[in-house]
Amino acid sequence: MISDGAVEDEEKWLTAGIAGLQQNAFYMHRALDSNNIKDALKYSAQMLSELRTSRLSPHKYYDLYMRAFDELRKLEVFFKEETRRSSCSIIELYELVQHAGNILPRLYLLCTVGSVYIKSKEAPAKDILKDLVEMCRGIQHPLRGLFLRSYLSQVSRDKLPDIGSEYEGDENTVMDAVEFVLQNFTEMNKLWVRMQHQGPAREKEKREKERNELRDLVGKNLHVLSQIEGIDLELYKDVVLPRILEQVVNCKDDLAQYYLMDCIIQVFPDEYHLQTLETLLGACPQLQPSVDIKTVLSGLMERLSNYAASSIEVLPEFVQVEAFAKLNNAIGQVIEAQPDMPVFGAVTLYSSLLTFTLHVHPDRLDYVDQILGACVNKISGKGKLEGKATKQIVALLSAPLEKYSDIDIALKLTNYPLVMEYLDDCTNKVMSNVIVQSIMKNKTHISTADKVGALFELIKGLIKDLDSDSNDEMNEDDFKEEQNFVARLIQMLYNDDPEEMLKIICTVKKHIMTGGPKRLPFTIPPLIYNALKLVRRVQSQDENASEEATASATPKKIFQLLNQTIEVLSMVPVPELALRLYLECAEAANDCDLEPVAYEFFTQAYILYEEEISDSKAQVTALYLIIGTLQRMHTFGVENRDTLTHKATGYSAKLLKKPDQCRAVYACSHLFWVEDQDGVKDGERVLLCLKRALRIANAAQQMANVTKGSSGSVILFIEILNKYLYFFEKGNTQITVASIQGLIELVTTEMQSDTATSDPAADAFFSSTIRYIQSQKAKGGPTGEKFEPIKV
Repeated sequence: MISDGAVEDEEKWLTAGIAGLQQNAFYMHRALDSNNIKDALKYSAQMLSELRTSRLSPHKYYDLYMRAFDELRKLEVFFKEETRRSSCSIIELYELVQHAGNILPRLYLLCTVGSVYIKSKEAPAKDILKDLVEMCRGIQHPLRGLFLRSYLSQVSRDKLPDIGSEYEGDENTVMDAVEFVLQNFTEMNKLWVRMQHQGPAREKEKREKERNELRDLVGKNLHVLSQIEGIDLELYKDVVLPRILEQVVNCKDDLAQYYLMDCIIQVFPDEYHLQTLETLLGACPQLQPSVDIKTVLSGLMERLSNYAASSIEVLPEFVQVEAFAKLNNAIGQVIEAQPDMPVFGAVTLYSSLLTFTLHVHPDRLDYVDQILGACVNKISGKGKLEGKATKQIVALLSAPLEKYSDIDIALKLTNYPLVMEYLDDCTNKVMSNVIVQSIMKNKTHISTADKVGALFELIKGLIKDLDSDSNDEMNEDDFKEEQNFVARLIQMLYNDDPEEMLKIICTVKKHIMTGGPKRLPFTIPPLIYNALKLVRRVQSQDENASEEATASATPKKIFQLLNQTIEVLSMVPVPELALRLYLECAEAANDCDLEPVAYEFFTQAYILYEEEISDSKAQVTALYLIIGTLQRMHTFGVENRDTLTHKATGYSAKLLKKPDQCRAVYACSHLFWVEDQDGVKDGERVLLCLKRALRIANAAQQMANVTKGSSGSVILFIEILNKYLYFFEKGNTQITVASIQGLIELVTTEMQSDTATSDPAADAFFSSTIRYIQSQKAKGGPTGEKFEPIKV
């Protein structure tokens, strides 16, 4: 930590340095205005002497340097103009500045005049550049030397002998420019590395931070190299890259190695990287163990992946240079050379390699599986992964899904499920969600039992109770959403062949039965409905042929499976849902004319109603479902239908609340009069139900009068009146005009009673009923004649 006092002192030193620099710059400008070169050089040297300070941090020193840099640019312009209009030649000026007393100001002035010297073309550029880069060795203080060489790089970058450059000629070649930049880079890197050894050990962290701030000064040399047009692939391969890598490896400094490797990858062209892949990768195992090599290699593979994605025409180059094999081998060597590399780092490398492979070799599933297998080998014995490593595993496993948009591809990869085994339960769920959502997004149909089994083994984090579920505090809405995804997935499973479809259903059942009481209510219903689709599909085929064949996909077999599955659900327990599914199956059995099967399903539904459903609201809902389903059944004989109907009417009369009893009883009247079944039209029993409902409604009115002091609403009487009208219109002779008329008068009397409770809904309902009777009268014909005796 730097104390506040030290910061204040540094600010004072910076302020004093800037003041001294500005003062000498002022005198320098006065000398320049009077064309007094000697005085100008004198004050320039004094101005530049401020850069000799050792009391500023790199950040503050940079502020001082930039002010001096601005003044030197003005001085350079002056030198350029002066050599044109005066008798002082540029050679004399070049020698004159070397008389400055201190070496640092002398070298800054020498670089400035050298820039003008090169531009004058009075001497070969290569000689001047060589002279300058050699003379800069006179400054061995790391900070001052770095900024001096940075200045040399700045003033010379537009004066390098390059193809098409005005400084190229017989004596000046591209190689001279390369040698100059490489030499300057090498010396700068040595100075930069040496900074870590300056000062006491307790300030190492501070020095590393300061070095990090200065890294761009060194990296600019590589950027300058990348801008030299004359550096073709051969020159890069034979000279530039080996020289850079030699410096990178030999410096043995983790900060420098990491930064410079990243610089190489970022500044030079992709095609150069591809053609020199072996050389570049060969340096990686030689780097310090503490170097973040995973990020370096990941950056390289990302660039190559983007290069491959940019044009299909470049893909043959990747095959030609065997890029995959080289990258794969390099990753293996790096991991072997760094046995202490964390799992996160190794998985990151394989994830990047997989992304590269999917771009360059999308048809090579063996490469993909090979990468997954190598990853398994690395993480084996590590137990469940945690933290950053799990995120990289998810990225690794998600890449094939995103590329191929087909889960079938992932199911072909033998190492895919092995990698998933190392995910902790929470991340396993995340990955399972990714897989399921990929299937949803791409509308993938999984059409064989084997593939379904493999898929459900992959996504077991969503369908099976895992060890961590007892402590899982997952948001209830999130849990419902993920289970709804699973339900949708089950509905998507399909095969045209009934035999294979039945195998799929059995496979799904085997997997979801491990789901536990929280998941089964979500996963069993879609399985039931999918099986019912199969029942109807099988039934639509030739029944005799299917019965005589040895095939197992017959309605009876499927119904047996359904019965066993729902029975599991009834023990969860969610009796209301199980009852609903039993009734769905009963209706499907009815469509198949399987009376014993349908009767069994109804029996199971009745048992659930009697033994498991105790809540009054749930009883009402369940009873309406029973009545509605039973009404649509046509397969039952007289005996079975009477038994089931008698049970339903009995349940209705035993409901807790009188209004619920009344409505359930009059709903049962429909069980005795079904329009499309000639054998089910018992007008007398319909009337008995309606009369019983009327008695219950009357009892409800009396109870309301006792408990509330008013007769309560007449809504039940109006509802019963509408039932009378319905059966009257349908031709039930037991429903007479007199009974309807009596009901109308009863409702009117109740509504006009002093103790009646005002009910706008009942008033509107009764008015609507009266209007209906009037409209039926107005129709004329048989309908009008039938309704005409009713007085309203």
